[in-house]
Amino acid sequence: MAEIMENILEMEEDTQKDRYLTFSLGKESYGVEVRYVIEIIGIQSITEVPEMPGYVRGIINLRGKIIPVMDVRLRFKKEPKEYNDRTCIVVIDIKGVSIGLIVDSVSEVITIPEQDVVDPPKMSKGFKNRYIKKIGKVRNEVKLLLDCEKLLDEDELEDINEIL
Repeated sequence: MAEIMENILEMEEDTQKDRYLTFSLGKESYGVEVRYVIEIIGIQSITEVPEMPGYVRGIINLRGKIIPVMDVRLRFKKEPKEYNDRTCIVVIDIKGVSIGLIVDSVSEVITIPEQDVVDPPKMSKGFKNRYIKKIGKVRNEVKLLLDCEKLLDEDELEDINEIL
């Protein structure tokens, strides 16, 4: 985990293009653009806060900064899973707000060239998964590339800031 974070921190702004931090939720593999990632930490004690949406597990104190943490499994309406030693919190920055994303495990930082990134398939009746921005093709696998800015909409970001 520390090694992955070092790789992120060593990158210059322009070298972050096409770079993704990948993680898993169950059998699916996801990625977020490295430019959003602040740090990766192990799971720790989470303080529940009343009136938060169900997918927001609560808050953590990260070196004196209070950060809300969202269980990505719950946000995606997946079955909850017991946290273990592989569970991580990926701290990202969304429009100036730090949010922790609880994921099953962090995999690696990879480069997915632009030509290997495609739009998600169109669904009938205009259905679109708002969280999936693109799909990355990596060898024989696919990585669902998240749109970090849509994990929480403006109202949800505002609500969380008000409660905190």
